[in-house]
Amino acid sequence: MSHDTTRRALVAAAAALPFGAAFAQKKQYGPGASDSEIKLGQTMPYSGPASAYATIGKLEQAYFKRINEGGGLNGRKIKLISLDDGYSPPKTVEQVRKLVEQEEVLALFQVLGTPPASAIQKYVNAKKVPNLLLATGASKWNDPQHFPWTLGFNLSYHAEGVIYGRYLLKNKPNAKIAILSQNDDYGKDLLGGVKAGLGAAGAKMIVAEATYEVTDPTVDSQILTLQASGADTFINITTPKFSAQAIRKAWDSGWKPLHIVNNVGASVGSVLAPVGLDKCVGLMTVEYYKDPNDPQWKDDAAMLEWRGFMGKYYREGDPRDQSNLYGYIAAQVMEHILRACGNDLTRENLMHQATTVKNLKLPLLLPGMVLGNTPSDYTLVKQGQLARFTGTLWQSFGEVIDTAGT
Repeated sequence: MSHDTTRRALVAAAAALPFGAAFAQKKQYGPGASDSEIKLGQTMPYSGPASAYATIGKLEQAYFKRINEGGGLNGRKIKLISLDDGYSPPKTVEQVRKLVEQEEVLALFQVLGTPPASAIQKYVNAKKVPNLLLATGASKWNDPQHFPWTLGFNLSYHAEGVIYGRYLLKNKPNAKIAILSQNDDYGKDLLGGVKAGLGAAGAKMIVAEATYEVTDPTVDSQILTLQASGADTFINITTPKFSAQAIRKAWDSGWKPLHIVNNVGASVGSVLAPVGLDKCVGLMTVEYYKDPNDPQWKDDAAMLEWRGFMGKYYREGDPRDQSNLYGYIAAQVMEHILRACGNDLTRENLMHQATTVKNLKLPLLLPGMVLGNTPSDYTLVKQGQLARFTGTLWQSFGEVIDTAGT
């Protein structure tokens, strides 16, 4: 299947730039860029507790391979050097130093995880290396005043938490809420959003809280403790391995709360399928891109294009795993930013283009969604929609919710 739909959208976006801005300006290059190549770097958890996300890095390498086979970007091949950090911050620091100082990449792209990205934040800003589209929703990436070279991608964890809090306040005001969260910036960010969404009046709805470390073997004991609180609502703020454990343990122990799973732990392929889809009926989450398991997108042009890509360039990838669709969208955004740079492939211009994205519509986002940011507000994704799991797919309901200002 061709990828004409997306290519037209990206080329049209580049064409909308002032005449000559994208292609006719004098060639200027930063480290890692030349007439023939654009060198990007990333770290991914190819091993360790978050290795379910490794597929994102593999897909993104396949995406740039497709671009290169098509002649590259304005004749330049994109080289993505993707290194394993095992989701271990000290390892991330080591690998990123290698990418910046030895490989001399133009930019970092999609470094995954809040703790790993936090460990390199000061370093990359001191070195003035664009750290683009971080695969984490921590709200602290939107801090252009202190960290102008760092740009996140995901719907912010804080905003996601606000959506859950507001939903419960409106639709289940007498809920008894139990919350499990990862004990790091990611977990605290989303938890803070839930509490902000509930507000002072709703704070008393939380009857129990528990945390876990990424090095913990299981979260079984935490689930039993939360169940014993008498809670009828469970907010599950976990990464895939622990999300699967929490869903399964709740089921096995006979606990049947309204179960809200955060977006990063809600993949059908890597979380729900291993648990057993029948045990996941009724789960809730927030989405901001199309679910490849949803039959309503079966004949969707963008979904057909993505499946064609998977079949040709990433056959070993699971088309049910939403992480693969997420990685594809992130790579599309990176392509858009690089195209907007034209022949000015300096780190400064790359950062400028990455923070002046205007009304970018990508066909794999949910209908009505657009991406955009400014030099004073780096957040690209500001919209999301609630969804329930039917036993086969995530079914969205309600309106697309704009979280700007949260």
